[in-house]
Amino acid sequence: MILVPGKFLVQDQQGEFEEIMVVEPKQIANQINKKSYDHLIAAELNLDIREFPKLKAENIRDTKLVQISIKENDVEKAKLILHSLFNHLNKDLDKKIDVEIKILDTQVASKENSIKQNEISIKDHNNQIALKNLQIKDKENEIKTKENGIKKKNNNIQLKELDIQSREIEKDRIKKEIESFQNKLKISEDRVKSIMDEMKEVKKRIDELEVQQRKALAEKKQGGDAISLLLYSNEVQQNFRYYNTLDEKLSNEKITQENLNLAIRNKEEQLRQIDNQIEQINTQKETIKTEIDDIMTQIVVIKTGIKKIKNSIKSVKNSIEKVKNTINTQETEISLLEGKKARIDYTQLIKEPTSSLYPVFPKKKLNILIASILGLMAFTMLAFFLESLEKHKAKIK
Repeated sequence: MILVPGKFLVQDQQGEFEEIMVVEPKQIANQINKKSYDHLIAAELNLDIREFPKLKAENIRDTKLVQISIKENDVEKAKLILHSLFNHLNKDLDKKIDVEIKILDTQVASKENSIKQNEISIKDHNNQIALKNLQIKDKENEIKTKENGIKKKNNNIQLKELDIQSREIEKDRIKKEIESFQNKLKISEDRVKSIMDEMKEVKKRIDELEVQQRKALAEKKQGGDAISLLLYSNEVQQNFRYYNTLDEKLSNEKITQENLNLAIRNKEEQLRQIDNQIEQINTQKETIKTEIDDIMTQIVVIKTGIKKIKNSIKSVKNSIEKVKNTINTQETEISLLEGKKARIDYTQLIKEPTSSLYPVFPKKKLNILIASILGLMAFTMLAFFLESLEKHKAKIK
């Protein structure tokens, strides 16, 4: 009987295969030769262990085959023993193969479970990426909102600058009005001065006329000319009337000056108010610019946050690639394990037990007869050789 032990092929990372025997053939042969299975077989077949035939096993040279023979005249009994031996060997060796297959199945199941966990991890990572992309969109929308706010504030600044320009134009108009009032006031002051000078002259003339009138009146008492007295009197009255007219003009001019001064003060007050308004507008402009600067700072912070999120997304994508590579490695390992499992061979019976064509035990009588004939032939040949040797020596002498 010839059998081959179970074996499996192992493929390394380079794709090369190595044959691994479950049990080395020499070890099986040694176990058989040491009668490890004799008692089991005897008990199974109800045989007397003391008369149990001898089993002989050997590893056929340069092969993985085990050849087993038995010395037994009863051919059927010998076949039963060999079949029983094969069944026991097959059971023992296949147990080890079953253990190996179970180990492989466990490894495959473990790697498949790990792949499922990694796939779940990839989904979680993709969900994180989707969430982070939503965060980026929210932040980008926030930036757009703030940029629109900046545009509105810049438009507001432009409106305030136009308002300032309008008020500056109003200031120029008021300044021109003030200048006009001041010119009018200067003219009025000149008129007042002229009127006052004229009034002084009229007053001087009246004083002179009154002196002359008093003098003429004294002369009249002494028999002077009455006509001269009348003329002085008329001229004095005319000068008084003219003086009153000048005084009325002076009063009017002073009223005009008061009105002009009041108008100038009002216009100057308007200028002060406009300056205050312009100052307030400028303050509002600076406040808006500060707000714009704050918004720009906020935008920078948001952009920095977006950059961090994008870096985080890159990190997550790198993690996904690592997990995918791990899955690919695990799938390759599973393929190798499945291939290893597919290449496992159970113990096989290569040659069924057969009886020998010649008797296994030697015939003693025949062996003695053959030995006697061979001994007689050898002795005869030796006698002839010795006789020939003696004749040769005699001739030499």
